[in-house]
Amino acid sequence: MKIDEIKRVLSEFTLFRSLNDTELSKVTDIAIAREWKKNSHVFHQGDPLENVYFIYDGKLKIYKSDVNGKEQIVAIMKKGEMFPHVGFFRKGDYPAYAEVLESSTLIAVPISKFENVLIENPELCIKVFKVLGEKIVDLQNRLEEQILNNTYEQIVKLLIRLAQKHGKEQEDGTILLKSEFTNKDLANMIGTTRETISRTLTKMKKDELIEVDEEGDMILDIEILMEEIHLI
Repeated sequence: MKIDEIKRVLSEFTLFRSLNDTELSKVTDIAIAREWKKNSHVFHQGDPLENVYFIYDGKLKIYKSDVNGKEQIVAIMKKGEMFPHVGFFRKGDYPAYAEVLESSTLIAVPISKFENVLIENPELCIKVFKVLGEKIVDLQNRLEEQILNNTYEQIVKLLIRLAQKHGKEQEDGTILLKSEFTNKDLANMIGTTRETISRTLTKMKKDELIEVDEEGDMILDIEILMEEIHLI
C-alpha cells in the first residue's frame, strides 16, 4: 500500500478526521501497512506492546486466555476500528491475543514514534483521550452486566450490543445479524457455556423474541429485547 493510500485510509478514522494534511502526514510517515492471513495472530498475550493497529479491511478477534486455556472474547474488530486501546500511554505487554478471522489488511503505528506525534499535536492527544474514555465506559457497562445481571439478561444485552455494532437495519426496522458468531463465541463473550447459549436462544425463538432465517442469520427487534429486560 502506497503512502498516499495509507494517508487516505487513516484520514477516515474518527481519531484522525480533524487533522490537517500536514498533521496527518506526520502519522502516515511512521505507519506501515501489512496483510495478515486468516487464523494468524497479530500479537499474543504477553508480547511486548509495540504497535497500535488500524483495520483497513478484514475482521479480528481480541481474546484473553487464562492458565487453563479458557478463552474469553473481549471484542470482534472490523474495518474502521483500532486496537489495542491500551497501547496509548502505557508500557508493558499486550493484555490479550489478536487473531485474524478473515484475511485482513492492517496499518501498524509504532507506539514510541506515535507518542512523539501526540506531544507535537495536542488536539490529537485530546481525541485519543476521548476514544479511550468511550472504551472505558463500554468496558465498565459490560463488567456491570456480569456482576449485576443473571445469565439470561447478559445474553439479551449481548444480542442488543452485537445488533447495534454489527447488524444491518431492515426496511421494517428490525436488525439482521449475520451468523458470523457461533454459540461458543457468544458464550466466550460473557463467560458462560455454549449449552447455556443454545438453550437460551432456543427458548427465545420459541417465545418469538428472536427469529432465525434459513441461512441461520438472526432477525432482532431491539425494542422488544429491551422490553424483555425492562430497559424501556
